[in-house]
Amino acid sequence: MTLEWVILGAVWVLSLAILVFLVPKDRVRIAHTAFLFKQMITWFFGLIVVELGMLEYPVRELASVNRTSLTYEFLAYPTICAVFNARYPTGRGLLFQLCYFGIYCTAMTVTEVLIEKNTRLIAYLHWSWYWTWCTLFLTFLGSRLFCVWFLKKRREPAKLQENCGENG
Repeated sequence: MTLEWVILGAVWVLSLAILVFLVPKDRVRIAHTAFLFKQMITWFFGLIVVELGMLEYPVRELASVNRTSLTYEFLAYPTICAVFNARYPTGRGLLFQLCYFGIYCTAMTVTEVLIEKNTRLIAYLHWSWYWTWCTLFLTFLGSRLFCVWFLKKRREPAKLQENCGENG
């Protein structure tokens, strides 16, 4: 077994452990929403990036079916996004929230660059670390905006039911 396959297996175990142990029980709904939303957008944009020849994944699961990384697009990145949204510092100042974004984007970018330099899991063809950082920031922002919008929509009917039950 090569280093790449050991890393992929470890990412699966670690991602599942993160979902179980780092998502607060009262925030499971937002984590689930963020996870599914992130899967949708990373799958779409991941396919575009590899089809345009900007990145490639030399070692990947289901290589005969798809040119993207199943582990990254469908598990690792959505898992991090679920934790990002579940633990988002709502009510804190804008500077603190921007730093929160920056920490997640930087940590993921540094990890990806180390993986790109030392393994065959990802290869930058016409890509650079700053594209990774920028796309991470934009997709984290998109997921945050979606979660806030979606869960606000989901809470309104419940409040209406509570009000109707009390009044009538």
